[in-house]
Amino acid sequence: MTRPATRATTIVLLVAAMALEGCSGWSDSSVNPSNWFGRSRPAEVSPEEFATEVNPLLPDSAEDFIAGNEAAVQGVTIDQVTSLVIERTVEGAIIRAEGLAARQGAYDARLIPDTFDETPIDGVLSYRFVVKYPVEPTVQGPAATRTVSVARTVSSQILGSARVIRVSGSQNARESGRR
Repeated sequence: MTRPATRATTIVLLVAAMALEGCSGWSDSSVNPSNWFGRSRPAEVSPEEFATEVNPLLPDSAEDFIAGNEAAVQGVTIDQVTSLVIERTVEGAIIRAEGLAARQGAYDARLIPDTFDETPIDGVLSYRFVVKYPVEPTVQGPAATRTVSVARTVSSQILGSARVIRVSGSQNARESGRR
């Protein structure tokens, strides 16, 4: 014979299990924050973006470094963007990107917005994935030693008018859009 407390516990557990079973559609729901942006996918890149025959590791002139020219100080665009993940937070989202540097030793990775105030253009919030390299030459090395990760937080106000988040490298771009 079971005690009343055990019987009550069993009933509560059965009711809770049935209630949770009814929530199975939550993972596909648009209310679920993890569904607000989908998986990233390769994005088309216009040939004009990468048509320059310039070595990205060298500044246009030595005066750029001496004068503290912001473009020269910011770094160079990473070779390839390999993954892009958007994680929702209470205050907005975290944009996480992973890229493959042209050679070993890349550091100070950043996602730099294409617009001054991070305003989406035609619903697209765009960033450039930039890194800095050591002054001394380094070997190219295997892909595992050239992989660089970066993250950036974005507020809900900025995300409000964005339908797509795009991160560009020097050879490709990845984007993730709302579902």
